[in-house]
Amino acid sequence: SYKLDLPSRLRQRGVHPVFHSSYLRIHVPNDDRLFPGRMETQVAEFKELESEWAIDKVLMHSGRRADSTFQILWKSGDTTWLPYDRVAELGVLKDYFTLLGIE
Repeated sequence: SYKLDLPSRLRQRGVHPVFHSSYLRIHVPNDDRLFPGRMETQVAEFKELESEWAIDKVLMHSGRRADSTFQILWKSGDTTWLPYDRVAELGVLKDYFTLLGIE
């Protein structure tokens, strides 16, 4: 019969199978301010979304024409980058273009 001796196999590979209790920490959930965009409604697009995220303004852009991406400042204080097709019809994008002198 085959006997699995996990601790000795770990030791053979240089892994010590125990650790000191000083490495244990109390679990603290992620802070949405430090790690924005992790809520399920922000990660995936669902067809039946009823909530909307309020955009404060467009901060900057990168790229040209339809290949552009825009840095968005949300009212919550978070910033994200969105492609042109996601922000093309928003009023804040038109305001941003007006500030740059683009029609």
